[in-house]
Amino acid sequence: QVQLVESGGGSVQAGGSLRLSCAGSGRTLNYRNMAWFRQAPGKDREFVATIDWTGGATDYGDSVMDRFTISRDNTKSTVYLQMNSLTPKDTAVYYCATTGTEILWRESRRLAASYDYWGQGTQVTVSS
Repeated sequence: QVQLVESGGGSVQAGGSLRLSCAGSGRTLNYRNMAWFRQAPGKDREFVATIDWTGGATDYGDSVMDRFTISRDNTKSTVYLQMNSLTPKDTAVYYCATTGTEILWRESRRLAASYDYWGQGTQVTVSS
């Protein structure tokens, strides 16, 4: 069974930082591409960041670029999202996702439909 579990969410003051973690389990999964998406109240699901299995190719949504950093530790089957300079606009439920095979087309890595496995999400609330 494949399972992704997010952690690290919570409440933070504007301008602060949080680091989210997503740990995967399941011996049959390669965890090729991993990604973060978020969904704010009344909003559509939004792409946040993605990383390939080597950690060498990353992409970010325009709204988080230069503030968020995605990384991974393959020895732990874990992906991280370091979030700095947080604002209330970052308030959302954050979901991690992964694939068992590589997403070859880079643009497709930004699409939720490209991912096979999803976590349950972790709430991030940024206060003014």
